[in-house]
Amino acid sequence: MLSRQIASKLLNYETPFYLYDIDLLRRTLESLVYESEKYGYKVHYAIKANYDDHILGVIREYGLGIDCASGNEIRKALELGFDPKGIVYAGVGKRDKELHYAIERNILAINCESIEELHVIDAFSAECGRCTDVALRINPDIDPKTNHCIDTGQADSKFGISYEEVLEHVEDIKSLKNINIIGLHLHIGSQIRELHVFENMCDKVNVIVANLASLGFDLRFVDVGGGLGINYDVPENEPIPNFASLFSIVQKHLDVGSREVHFEFGRSIVGECGELITRVLFNKTTATGRKLLIVDASMTELVRPAMYGSYHNIENITSQESAMEKYTVVGTACESTDVFDENVSLRKSRRGDLLTIKSAGAYGMSMASRYNLHDLPSAVYSDKL
Repeated sequence: MLSRQIASKLLNYETPFYLYDIDLLRRTLESLVYESEKYGYKVHYAIKANYDDHILGVIREYGLGIDCASGNEIRKALELGFDPKGIVYAGVGKRDKELHYAIERNILAINCESIEELHVIDAFSAECGRCTDVALRINPDIDPKTNHCIDTGQADSKFGISYEEVLEHVEDIKSLKNINIIGLHLHIGSQIRELHVFENMCDKVNVIVANLASLGFDLRFVDVGGGLGINYDVPENEPIPNFASLFSIVQKHLDVGSREVHFEFGRSIVGECGELITRVLFNKTTATGRKLLIVDASMTELVRPAMYGSYHNIENITSQESAMEKYTVVGTACESTDVFDENVSLRKSRRGDLLTIKSAGAYGMSMASRYNLHDLPSAVYSDKL
């Protein structure tokens, strides 16, 4: 990881902060673009993973579109120069003002997640004399074999419209005059490491697309989502996700004719390029003998471990000790769940040592908060050191 190579330079920065390896980000994007272009696939970056301006500027250079989950994300993408016709807007609960904003900006498509939403967009479009391009987000009822907190594709999920409900409302949907259904959108979850799951998804997509086409829906594109996972356990072994295998599976199993195939990737693009750098404040031993390492980062900088029980590899990058010790690494927030790892082996750590919490480029800074009135963490970029 980058932090290990430049640890001495990092000692002078106020912690905690995010360190971004821009060279790794570029190599990841180069791999993604190279592999996707083999099949003519179109890729959108899920901006919710990380909306840092410098990172978005690099992503824009590689010609990706943007997948948004709020009106403010659309605004951010447009302000940074992304093409409106490369922007899709998903989200189960879009506010009225957000829908108006998206309609007026003439983006590629609004991904609709309920029958009622289709009617609302039709009415809003009529008010401003437009016909809005939309995609139907279908819930495919697939178990993605991932953390249940980030599973979006099973039948009882809040995301998407059930396929059966779409079939029940075909005539109703087709009667709406101010929307133009141009696409189909499916997304089954995040941090998927068992790639055979995508085979099952392709089989379901094939049936859905064929049936909707037979019912008169003229679909221009099929968006099969994203969800490709990264290696949180040993990130050094797989710094760039296996885009080639995923695209090969989709190419082999997806049969949607001449329609465009779209993907949305967030974590797999930016996850490994980011590290959260934090400083040891105190050592402490509990009455039960557990050794606590108290650091100056907390769940306010990286909430995933507390929220999801997620694992991030941690390393002491400045200790000169050869002896290893077991620690529970905890943060500063006034919450018992503010724990980064309960049983991590680190080189013997002392006050002032720097730790890196790896694979924090996705859903780290973008989910940071000011709980306990903490300052938001700053960012350090490898190409600006």
